[in-house]
Amino acid sequence: MPSAKFVKKNIIPQSFRNEKVKGMFDIEKKEIIKEFNVNIPIENIDWNIGVIVGTSGSGKTTIPKEVFKDFYYFEGFEWDNNKTILDNFNKKFSPKKIVEVLSKVGFSSPPDWLKSFNVLSNGQKMRVELARLILEIDKPVIYDEFTSVVDRQVAKVGSYAIAKYIRKENKKFIAVSCHFDILDWLEPDWIYFVDKKEFKLKKDLPYCRPKIELCIRKAKNEEWKMFSDYHYLSKKHNNSANKYIAEYNNIPVAWCSVIHSPHPKVKNIKRIHRIVVLPDYQGIGIGKSFLNKIAKMYADENYRIRIVTSQPVFIYSLNKSNFWKMIRKPSRITGKPSKKSIFYGTNFSIDRLTATFEYIKNN
Repeated sequence: MPSAKFVKKNIIPQSFRNEKVKGMFDIEKKEIIKEFNVNIPIENIDWNIGVIVGTSGSGKTTIPKEVFKDFYYFEGFEWDNNKTILDNFNKKFSPKKIVEVLSKVGFSSPPDWLKSFNVLSNGQKMRVELARLILEIDKPVIYDEFTSVVDRQVAKVGSYAIAKYIRKENKKFIAVSCHFDILDWLEPDWIYFVDKKEFKLKKDLPYCRPKIELCIRKAKNEEWKMFSDYHYLSKKHNNSANKYIAEYNNIPVAWCSVIHSPHPKVKNIKRIHRIVVLPDYQGIGIGKSFLNKIAKMYADENYRIRIVTSQPVFIYSLNKSNFWKMIRKPSRITGKPSKKSIFYGTNFSIDRLTATFEYIKNN
């Protein structure tokens, strides 16, 4: 049973200052003693995510080290900032595998994969470290100070994305945190509340993760600069495209633009020109939800809407969707596209695998 009784002692060294303060407050102790009696009865339950939560100084860092000694206690990786993120992963993993895991933890920005670790945002660093943990560490993981250095909105969204992947991979992960705001987003299978010395299972916890509601509005040409660095192929944008921004809690989080797609026989085809979700909001379904809303809007106006993509994770996701039909399997297109081709005006490349999907009307 994951439980432990133990004592932590802190010897007070003799010094003028220490003795002066002890005298001021009538402290006669030569050592500070803290006793722990912890019971986390999880041996007979099936679980993936646990949380040890408590205020600073409560012992939340000490407890997992004593109770879960067989777990890998994560305190951070060493990163070579002369190398890209990709080159810091163990050499035994293929680029394809690394990219797959990065995408699944919600870090789907290829330009940022080619950066060094030190220039990433705190939210990106958290997801990159988790991806590396999942790939390189075979043991169950304890992640101390989970989300402690990231913006609280980013912490919640990131927790949701990370939890989805941990469960999908059937990993065991314990988050140690002083923040209670992530609990509804992680939806852990169990929680140990350090301050109350209380253990609770998921069935006894009133989780209430807020629904992610997107507000969609028309965008201006100059607003593209907020998203251009994160598009996986190009910063260029056709100003004639119809442009939209999705906002979450009044914060711009995603961009989608639509352009007319010339076709020799069909005149009512529109094509997704650019779709981008900001890195801190990836991995929770915002991109696909936004795309579906825009596609439906045009379908309701009797347009056929298509998207051409080379992003492997996006191809996989759309192929599983009930809203999209693959009309061209992943392939390399040869020759230069004519002005009448649906590929005209794209970042055309014979070296890049792309797939084409069309929105299914009446969804």
